Amino acid sequence: MNRTSLSLIAAATALAAVTGFASLSAPADADTTAAGAAARLPVERTSQLCPAPSVSDVAETTYTSVTPTGKGGADSAPAADAGGTAELKESTVTLADPGGADGDKADDGKKDDKEGESAQDDAGKAATGEDGKSFMTLKEPGTPVSAEASGATSPALVGTATGRFAPGWTTQQTTTVTVGGARGLLGMTCTAPDTDFWFPGASTERSRQDYVHLTNPDDTVAIVDIELYGADGAVKSETGEGIPVPARSSVPVLLSTLTSESAPNVTVHVTTRAGRVGAAVRAADDAGGSDWLTASGAPAGSVVLPGIPKDATDVRLVVFATGSADADLKVQLATPEGTITPAGLESLHVKSQMTAALELADVTKGEAGSLVLSPSGSPAPVVAALRVVRGKGEKREIAFIPATAPITARATVADNRAKGSTLSLTAPGAAAKVRVTSSPGTEGGEPTVETYDVKARSTLAVTPKAPAGLKGAYALTVEPESGGPVHASRTLELPEDGVPMFTVQTLPDDRGTVSVPRAREDLSILDDGK
Repeated sequence: MNRTSLSLIAAATALAAVTGFASLSAPADADTTAAGAAARLPVERTSQLCPAPSVSDVAETTYTSVTPTGKGGADSAPAADAGGTAELKESTVTLADPGGADGDKADDGKKDDKEGESAQDDAGKAATGEDGKSFMTLKEPGTPVSAEASGATSPALVGTATGRFAPGWTTQQTTTVTVGGARGLLGMTCTAPDTDFWFPGASTERSRQDYVHLTNPDDTVAIVDIELYGADGAVKSETGEGIPVPARSSVPVLLSTLTSESAPNVTVHVTTRAGRVGAAVRAADDAGGSDWLTASGAPAGSVVLPGIPKDATDVRLVVFATGSADADLKVQLATPEGTITPAGLESLHVKSQMTAALELADVTKGEAGSLVLSPSGSPAPVVAALRVVRGKGEKREIAFIPATAPITARATVADNRAKGSTLSLTAPGAAAKVRVTSSPGTEGGEPTVETYDVKARSTLAVTPKAPAGLKGAYALTVEPESGGPVHASRTLELPEDGVPMFTVQTLPDDRGTVSVPRAREDLSILDDGK
């Protein structure tokens, strides 16, 4: 049996293939407390994908991008690599949304079906060429930049940050559509490419037009499978397998073209056979506006859905059990004063590989809250999301809140305005202390820092303190300082003509650091000589 030494450089190279690149020169404050323990170093490369924002000719989209500073960010980047860039480019090929500008109208369903199938066929034939042109570039960590786009032809964006711009880099895409079937405030944090996504809360009903947008950042074709699960399990589909997404391109797929079944609550599972993609669902309701549904956090036995607005008029919980066992869940609401159990809504049984829904109505009743799901028996992994409605009648507006993991070190959300931003902090267990930094504005201002105490088993909803002398939009960076786990989200409100337009973005940890073995330690692998 031969014994081969694996150097630190080789170990870091293998690690980079999975998590992104990490520097080999540790900063003075790197986390290396235990002798021989791995160091946590800032990542050196981060990717982001933003889907084509809208199919409406009257859409107005703002992109706000920032790399936070502070612990784990640009301030702790190794001196050996103090440079770097952060840039978003237009995708080389963006296939037009098959619904067109009026694609959200239920009356056009048959037309959408044919064009949706055509778009998938064209995806395999689309030519790819040189990299797309530059759309926006960061100038300095800690200071956000913004750019705007208009109309239905704005393409998907593909971005990369390196060096000191990489740790924690985030971009917010915010679109306002004031009229038409796609009316609404659509917001999302641009996503990293991956190979596996869960979207509970989608629909194939005639009143809904839900598209899953697939964006490929790489130089080779990605092959994608889309599975749908309803109340009775897998939804039969003959066209959801083997969808090609050309290199550096984006493809929208209308979910109702994948099946003849009409289901009000569907869980969408997106996986890749080859390559990787960014994925998000643009959902539009004939009577309730539209917004982005982003992926739920990884399947877990207990999940938290933070930031239900205090004036929510209707809330629906959608849960899918991803494993081979049924899930029996306790349903609780973390309010400002503590955790309560909504009367008559104490539990939810979710069968394995099936989607279950629970109507919560106006569960918050004037106080902001967060939903906490925990096992009432043996834990079984689930994914979950909330569909939230504000307003009534023709003045209704929808948004989505997917389950999200706690912030382990830091999380950032961009595009906060002087008015209309609410930060929700939830401590489902022990009390916690949280540091919140407001960055300078895109056009000026001085950063501010506030510290908040979140009581055990509660939700704290605050209006964040804006930067002094704010001009433009700013970013919020959340860092737990002590206590138990903290889950967070940001609600942005931009009312229009009596419609309470809003969108909610959750704040998962930014994963701005990666664990790398210390230089003085050699790793070894065993080779049996075969």
